[in-house]
Amino acid sequence: MNQPSTRSRRATGRATLADVARLAEVSPMTASRALRADASVDPLLAERVRQAATKLGYVPDPAARALASQRSSHIAVLIPSITNRLFVELLEAVQQVLREGGYQTLIGISHYRPLEEEVLVREHLLHRPAGMLLTGLEQTPLTRQLLQASRVPVVSMMDLADEGEGCSVGFSQWAAAAAMTRHLLDRGRRRIAFVGAQLDARAMQRLQGWRDTLVQAGLYDPGLQWLDEQASTVALGGSLFERILAAEPQVDAIFFCNDDLAQGALLRALRLGIDVPGRVAVAGFNDLPESAEMVPPLSTVRTHRAAIGERAAQMLLALLRQEQPGARRVDLGFELMVRQST
Repeated sequence: MNQPSTRSRRATGRATLADVARLAEVSPMTASRALRADASVDPLLAERVRQAATKLGYVPDPAARALASQRSSHIAVLIPSITNRLFVELLEAVQQVLREGGYQTLIGISHYRPLEEEVLVREHLLHRPAGMLLTGLEQTPLTRQLLQASRVPVVSMMDLADEGEGCSVGFSQWAAAAAMTRHLLDRGRRRIAFVGAQLDARAMQRLQGWRDTLVQAGLYDPGLQWLDEQASTVALGGSLFERILAAEPQVDAIFFCNDDLAQGALLRALRLGIDVPGRVAVAGFNDLPESAEMVPPLSTVRTHRAAIGERAAQMLLALLRQEQPGARRVDLGFELMVRQST
């Protein structure tokens, strides 16, 4: 019975679970449960198995485990960007919760492109992930079809699905943008421009929140809507700030859809000697770490990225345990961080 395991080890150069079980003098089933930290295994026995695994340099084979269980030990986490710090915060929180739950994360980057996300979903499903965490709700019809057919548990992050439309953890992008626009109105601003970059679905929801609020106030002017498909950067924010003031000298506030854009505007204002907020108020979105240290400190919308990642991962773990996650639509809200730039 032991001979095939010995040959396998010699062929691959790797210790097998059978090798660990033999050294620990237990059955392979007991060795497997001990290495999974199964509470039903006697602690002294479990320690003996761990010592045997350490001595042999045994590393579990996730592919073999997935084949045996029809489910892998990894979670696919798809985010739009790895360079955008808000998604880094989200990802760090997700990974910590999933690791504690016994799962590994495999990251996919969609670059804000739904069709690229579709390809990523198809590729990950080939490896039978235990579950998926997706960013946003702008999946293509084919992506939704693939996910539905796979029966893999899915939780969406950073946005809120309609009731009965799946599991999601996030906040209302529309409501957050509307709240910042009302703040600018309350400060007496009447010519409020909006600057959007990247133009992903969440940026467009912020645009709609700004627009609806100004329409309600009778102050909406489509000429104050500045949209650029380029990536959101400090440099782009500075450039657009200067262009807006040159083209629309009556503008008295600019609401940028991302903090890096707004930070660029504040830096350009300093360079040009433009008084913020005396001449023009500047507002951002997401409350990046440097925003409170700008001159003047930037008013912005604080979004709870780490909390969203943590809660979404916990919801997914509950689904994997076949438990009811409680609320399937969790709104973690936002905060207006009112500082000197407005």
